Amino acid sequence: MKTYAIGDLQGCAHEAQVLLNRIADDALEGARIIFVGDLINRGPASLAALRRVAALALESEGRVEALLGNHDLHLLAVACGAQKASGSDTLAEILAAPDRDFLIDWLRHRPLAIMACGHLLVHAGVLPQWSAAQTLALAAEVETVLRGPDWIAFLGQMYGNTPDRWDEALTGVARLRCIVNALTRMRLCTPEGVMDFKEKESALAPAGSHLLPWFDLPARRSAGTPVVFGHWSALGLLLRADVIGLDSGCVWGGKLTAFCLDNRELLQVECPEYQRAKGKKRG
Repeated sequence: MKTYAIGDLQGCAHEAQVLLNRIADDALEGARIIFVGDLINRGPASLAALRRVAALALESEGRVEALLGNHDLHLLAVACGAQKASGSDTLAEILAAPDRDFLIDWLRHRPLAIMACGHLLVHAGVLPQWSAAQTLALAAEVETVLRGPDWIAFLGQMYGNTPDRWDEALTGVARLRCIVNALTRMRLCTPEGVMDFKEKESALAPAGSHLLPWFDLPARRSAGTPVVFGHWSALGLLLRADVIGLDSGCVWGGKLTAFCLDNRELLQVECPEYQRAKGKKRG
């Protein structure tokens, strides 16, 4: 059975189904599929995309999984009243759906990191101080809270850019926020591993900033494990031995990409431009 990782859907339900059909044709004996987060928002059919992935996951007996991305967490926060909706959101149909409570409950039980075929999969990135095993353990700390009775209270305190670097001594909400920011928001860091949340629109750091993509930081402890991620549409498709970036900008008129973890083959679907890549709407 082949295993495929799929980049950010962002509410592009039609393109997702086309890609799933291509996967079915490519893997005749069935496939394991892992979505790397941001199932919803910005695109035209967030409700349909969320319903489709949730149904596949429930029908597949563990062969289909979806990671939590920053947009997925945003939906959870808006749905429970912990955060206000943004003017660029395309979440209203989900929030008004008759199966809204089921979808929200399913979504908050999704993982933030997973291992598959020797690859570590996250939505955004892995801090340099974390090994693959530690990343999974730290993700599980947040997952436990999101799946527990205090999930709404946590979402109300989840937002913020600090702490912006990892410290083993972090506790409570500060610790959980740092983990969430790394796994779902991070792109660029200082060489010392301080996260930057200002730069979103480029694959390159500003001149003279000394910022680096998180995966190019020196002495990254997860370097021995290939990491698969999404989140960075300005970076686009990235295929290296040690890192695979799969946000190929579907909602921005790019492509929706599936990457086979077994043989590194790509399947892609062309996408119309549902959002214009301007201002801070991208990502």
